[in-house]
Amino acid sequence: MFIAHLPAGYIMARRLAPRLAPDAPQARRLMAVCLVAAVLPDIDLLYFYLVDGRQTLHHDYWTHIPAFWLLSTGAAVTLFRIARAPVPWPAVAGLLAGVFLHLALDTVTGGIAWLYPYHTGSIVLVDVPARFGWWVWNFVLHWSFVLELAVVIWAAIELGVVRRMRELRQRPAMGVLARAGRRRD
Repeated sequence: MFIAHLPAGYIMARRLAPRLAPDAPQARRLMAVCLVAAVLPDIDLLYFYLVDGRQTLHHDYWTHIPAFWLLSTGAAVTLFRIARAPVPWPAVAGLLAGVFLHLALDTVTGGIAWLYPYHTGSIVLVDVPARFGWWVWNFVLHWSFVLELAVVIWAAIELGVVRRMRELRQRPAMGVLARAGRRRD
């Protein structure tokens, strides 16, 4: 996936935040956690380009291995418990949901080692053949890119609907009704 991680994270966060956060400020913070988590596994691209010289497929790095995220989360929760601090369960859920959404999206065409450490092979749903010189065109011109575009459009529509609803809540009800009556004329 190229362009759908953040929009998919937005769609997920819009559903998750109201259910896990007790008030609006916490819902906004949880939404931020979900959005960051939806792109977080791709932090390995810095290493891929700056250090590794593109020698290893970035989906083979630890940030794209589900077991790493489960173990890291377990370790963090254990540290919270040892410190006798309250575990921020909504943030933990948002982080894991965003990361695992990212990994699920990458499974479509990129491949993820879901069974690691028991099996080191990657699971990929659709093989994208190398037909063009620049590797990006192989993905952008493949039919699976339509799925990404659908996610982006869905998120854009949802964002527009949310903004319109917010605008309606801020306007006085009579003003909305008056404007609606003028549109019919």
